[in-house]
Order: sequence, then C-alpha cells, then structure tokens
Amino acid sequence: MTLPFSPYQEIVDIAMRFAAGDGEFATDIGNLHISRRSKPSDPLHSSYRPCFAFVLQGAKSLRLGTELISYGTGDYLLTSLDLPVAWRVTEASPEVPHLCLGLAIDSEKLLELLSRIDIPSPAAHTDGQRGMAVNVAPPELLDAAVRLLRLLDRPGDIPAMAPLIEQEILYRVLTGPDGARLINIATADSHSNRVARAVAWLKENFARPLRIEDLADRVSMSVSSFHHHFKSVTAMTPVQYQKQLRLHEARRLMLVERLDAGTAGHRVGYQSPSQFSREYSRLYGASPARDIDGAREVMAAE
Repeated sequence: MTLPFSPYQEIVDIAMRFAAGDGEFATDIGNLHISRRSKPSDPLHSSYRPCFAFVLQGAKSLRLGTELISYGTGDYLLTSLDLPVAWRVTEASPEVPHLCLGLAIDSEKLLELLSRIDIPSPAAHTDGQRGMAVNVAPPELLDAAVRLLRLLDRPGDIPAMAPLIEQEILYRVLTGPDGARLINIATADSHSNRVARAVAWLKENFARPLRIEDLADRVSMSVSSFHHHFKSVTAMTPVQYQKQLRLHEARRLMLVERLDAGTAGHRVGYQSPSQFSREYSRLYGASPARDIDGAREVMAAE
C-alpha cells in the first residue's frame, strides 16, 4: 500500500533540510542516513545491509534475484541480511523529491534487545523466509521516526536520546508483521541464521573458488537443505550470490581505483577475461569498458 501524500509534513521538512541536494547524507546520528533524489533514476546496483528504510516521499523499486519489490510513501523496507540488489527511484521530482531515511540494524543491539524482551518464538514456517520485506509503517513507528529526526535539530540530545529511540524503532519492527525475519536471522542454528553465516563467509571470500559442499558443511547443513534455504532467504543460489558480489566489486575497482577490466576481473576471482566480460555485460547491460565510461560521464555531469 502506498499513501498518496506525506503523512507527516514535519518529518519531510526536517529531512529536506539535512539532505540539501541529491545523494546519500550521513547524519550526526551514526546509524541514520537520509537519501534524496529529485528525478527517477536508471537501475543502480548495490548491496543492501541489514536496515530499516522508511520512505517519506516518492517511490522506489528494487530487484532481488528475479523478484521485483516496490515501495513508496508510508512504507518501510526491512532488510535482515546483506543482499545484492538492483534499485531505481520510480517517483520523484524537484518539487516532490524522493526522500528515504535509513537506519542500520546493529546485530549486537538486536541480540541485546532480544535478550531483554519477551517475544514469542516465530512459527516454524517462518524460518527461511525471504530476507527482505515491505510493510506499511504503523502510527507508532512513524511517531518514533519523527522523534528521531527531531534530534538532528538538537544535537546535544543525540547521545542520550538517539539510542533509546533507535531501540524503540527496532522493537516496533520486531513486534511487527515481519519481525520473525529478524528474529530467525538472530536465532542460533535456525536455517535463516545458517544462511546468514554462509553469506558472511561469501562476503569475505567471494574471490575464492566456491564448493557448495564445503560451504554447506561449514554451516552444518546438507547440500540439498542448504541450496533450498539459501535461495529461499536470498532469492538466488549461492553461485549467483557470489557472482553478484564479484561483479559489484569489479565495477568498484574499475570505477574508483581505475583498474582495467582484465585486472579487476582477475582480482575478484575470474580466470577467464571473456567469461568476466560476458557475465558483467549480462548484469550491467554493457561491456565493462562501455559501462565504466558511461558511469564516469554521469559523474562528471553531476
């Protein structure tokens, strides 16, 4: 569900002041950032980390594997583990820019909160659910978000008050319709937790050759169970997940560190330059050279 108007003009006004132009803006609240876009965008590839992302204005869509997820004003996106996605802003204008606040979810704070509150264990069928979901923010969650952004105008209050409101937001998410996704990720030896551990290993070792049997054994799962639950949580196979990590890093190496395609491909684990170019073109829609040249032109124009 997408509301046709901003439910809280106050929170939009605050966000606009602390995100004066297009881009991603860090704030004095360490885990909080604000995103602003004044026009619809082409698809962009990145990795979403565990977070609560609340749309204040406009709309956005993202592709996770083959699944398309859309969310707009009044919706929040819950991401429970690291997931490579392609996203684009779909509704935005200079007069009504897309605005989104993102609050990173700290795993230690999550575990500490779960140890102190009495939340029923999630139903067994929720273990292995997709690691990303969209819901309409209830009034209690909206209210907490407003109070968190108000602190940006009172920086002296941030050290004392921000942790309390962040905890309140996390509590509202945990007790909301998709709280089980986070609880299962944090529960030792659940299927979701084992997938999250496999994802953490892949992030650190994506350039190494991947043997599914070894990774399944690392997280104490059979190969068939590991395949099933990994795809259920991430919307892709372990090999597809590794491939996206490799290609995202190769693109960063070419764009930021200015490595040539052959060196970048080899750095992330490709032995065949032709295979690297083929898979890169399939993901980004252009050869490495054309894609990077185009990206640099866009950056120069901005």
